[in-house]
Amino acid sequence: MQTLWGKLFRRQAAAPTVLERWDTPDGDFVELHRLHADPGAPRLLLLHGLEGSVRSHYAQGLLNEAARRGWGADLLIFRSCGSELNRTRRFYHSGETTDTAFVLERIAREFPTSPLALAGVSLGGNVLLKFLGERGSDLTPHLTAAAAISVPFDLSRSARRINRGLSRIYQRFFLGSLRRKAQEKAVRFPDLAPATGIAGLRTLEDFDNLITGPLHGFKDAKDYYERSSSLPWLKRIRLNTLLLSAVDDPMLPPEVLDEVRDVARRNPALHLEFVGRGGHAGFIAGSVPWRPFYYAEYRVGEFFAEQFARASTSQLLAKQGSR
Repeated sequence: MQTLWGKLFRRQAAAPTVLERWDTPDGDFVELHRLHADPGAPRLLLLHGLEGSVRSHYAQGLLNEAARRGWGADLLIFRSCGSELNRTRRFYHSGETTDTAFVLERIAREFPTSPLALAGVSLGGNVLLKFLGERGSDLTPHLTAAAAISVPFDLSRSARRINRGLSRIYQRFFLGSLRRKAQEKAVRFPDLAPATGIAGLRTLEDFDNLITGPLHGFKDAKDYYERSSSLPWLKRIRLNTLLLSAVDDPMLPPEVLDEVRDVARRNPALHLEFVGRGGHAGFIAGSVPWRPFYYAEYRVGEFFAEQFARASTSQLLAKQGSR
C-alpha cells in the first residue's frame, strides 16, 4: 500500500513548470520541466524512476517541495520518456550518466551563483549514485548535496525480487510500457530486435537481455546489471549524499541494504536513513488516510536546506579568512 498509494490515490496541484527541449551532442534530445526561482536561489536537478515522467507522484512532490522553499528545479526526462520517442536507437538505462552530466554542467553555467543539489528516485537514484561515484571529487563547485530515494543498488537482485509475489504487479506495468516503446522503435530501426522476440518478453530481465543490454553496449542483462549497479560505486562518492530507503521495499531484497550500511561505515559522505516501512518511493505517514504526510520530499528538502546553509557558512568564513 505504501508503494501503490502515491500512484493510485495521491492528489496534488501540478508544479508550475515550463517544458524545454535540449539537443544533445549525439544528435538526440532530452526534455526538462523547469521550475523558475529568484536569481541566486538554490536549484535542484531531479531524476525520475523507471518509465517515470513529470506526472509521477514523487516528481511532482519534489517539484512542489522546491517551490514551497523558493528554490528552482529541473526535472530531467530520460530519453523516450518525454512527449515523444527520442530520435536515436538508444533508450535510457540505470547506468547511463552522460545525459545527467550534460544537463548538470549546462545548469551550472546557466545559474553560476546558485547552489545546486541532485535528487533521484529509484532508477534515477541509481543513475545519480553511479554518476557521483564515477566523478568522485571532480564535480562542479556549485554542487552541494545529493539525495537518492528507494535505489535498486544491485540491479540483478532487484530484477529477481520484482519477479516474485505481488511485486510482479509493478513488473507487469513497467514491462508493458517498455515493450510498447521497443515495438515503436523497431519500426524505425528494424534491426533493433525481432518483433516476435519483443512481443514474447515476460520479465524485465528478458527485456534487458534482448534490448537494454545489447543496444547499449553490454553483452547481456547480466553484464548490464554488473556494470550499471550503483552499489560498487558508493565507496567513491565524495559529495554529502542522503540515502533514503525502506526495508520493506518490494523491489529490493533487504540484505542489499545491509551491504550499503557496510560501505557507509567507511564513507562519511553517505548519510543513511533506512526505515522499516515505506515501500518503494512511498514513505507515507499520518494517522488518518485523508491527511497523509509525504515524508520523502520533506526529508530531502530538510537535508538540502542543511547542506545549503552549511556551504554558505563555509564560504563566508573562507572570505573572512582571506581578508
